[in-house]
Amino acid sequence: MKGEVSNIIIRYALLVLLGLGNLYIIYLILTPVTLYLVYFALKLIADPILISNAILLKGYLIELIPACIAGAAYYLLLILNLTTPMDIEKRIKSLIFLVISFLILNTIRIIVFIILIINQFRYFDVSHKAVWYFGSTVLLVLVWFVNMRLFKIKAIPAYTDLNNLYKLRLIKRKRNN
Repeated sequence: MKGEVSNIIIRYALLVLLGLGNLYIIYLILTPVTLYLVYFALKLIADPILISNAILLKGYLIELIPACIAGAAYYLLLILNLTTPMDIEKRIKSLIFLVISFLILNTIRIIVFIILIINQFRYFDVSHKAVWYFGSTVLLVLVWFVNMRLFKIKAIPAYTDLNNLYKLRLIKRKRNN
């Protein structure tokens, strides 16, 4: 009982810490990883030049800004993971799956848009905005549900924790009466 409450406190405190500083830690780690993955993938089909947080390709300078890195999306996946009760081994495997799968899908998304822009795709802006507003949400939901199925997660993020705390409170109250 006491261990369950401390587990919840640790998980939620970790979420707060990782969210501090405008997701600084997430961007610190994932910006170079995403940039180099995109760069090396593009090297397979073209001759890109890496310049700071940008890639020069066929006369286009493509800067990977924080929105491209999608730190908030990673944070949301982290929130879903850490607010869902599960044992530590499953949590670690789930986190690894979530980060790697989203990293791969996000890298593919960036590469596709780079290819569209260098080929002067007429509907680039419309496509980019549609993916930004709608596609990214679908992608996150898809990754989370695949994760739930893959790791057989039955708990509901946050709700299950709150429900468990409520049950513990009722048990404590019955013991005191």
